Amino acid sequence: MRLRQLCLLAVLLIGATAHAEETSNTGSSTPLSLSAGAQITELQQRLKESERLREELGKQLQSADASRESAQLSRLRQENQRLAQQLKEAQGGTLTRWLTEQQQWFVTGASVALIALLCGIFASGGHRRRRQWLN
Repeated sequence: MRLRQLCLLAVLLIGATAHAEETSNTGSSTPLSLSAGAQITELQQRLKESERLREELGKQLQSADASRESAQLSRLRQENQRLAQQLKEAQGGTLTRWLTEQQQWFVTGASVALIALLCGIFASGGHRRRRQWLN
């Protein structure tokens, strides 16, 4: 940015010098150095004003970016909380249902068979007898 301004200043100085040479050739009473010096001071003042405006606009842009980022950040935090809540609900639902319906039936059948086996062992008296038919 500063390079452009310096180039512009150089072009204006060259143009002012050429214009001053033309006016000095025509018999103008203003010396060359005074008109160029006035233009230089005017351009320096305009440069300072432009830099001040650029800094102000930069500050405004930063504050606008910060407000936009804070709004986006709060929206992302809310979405993160919502997704975390959904994850907890989904995990809670799977923890309460450890077994599928088919597995539940299998466990029920196995427990009935185990109870029947235990009842048979206790009903026989705990020892095995060999029963034979007498002929």
